[in-house]
Amino acid sequence: MVRRGASVLSDKDIAAYDAPFPDARYKAGVRAFPSLVMTRPDKPGVAESRAAQDFWANRWPGRAFTACGGADPVFPPAHMEALRSQIRGCPEPMIVPEAGHFVQEWGEPLAHRALEVLGAP
Repeated sequence: MVRRGASVLSDKDIAAYDAPFPDARYKAGVRAFPSLVMTRPDKPGVAESRAAQDFWANRWPGRAFTACGGADPVFPPAHMEALRSQIRGCPEPMIVPEAGHFVQEWGEPLAHRALEVLGAP
């Protein structure tokens, strides 16, 4: 097992994450992503983001489930709570204390909780 951030990944897991990228040149999109975040009102996509935020807050007709890694340095629980509060009818987020940013790596507990919140199919 190898520790990456707050998550513990097996060599197989790491290989799966790295599989689509033969070398670092192929990860340029990931490195460019922060510059695409709309931090100013004049950036492209701001109007669409505001319309989406209005939809989730006021017109979303469904149920929602959120989960967050307690050790996530990118999107910590306080940020998830702020996001959750903007989604109509969304319950408190599930916090996985030992999980990092890729909380989906803790699949089974998340799946069970999501089924409890959203209802089994």
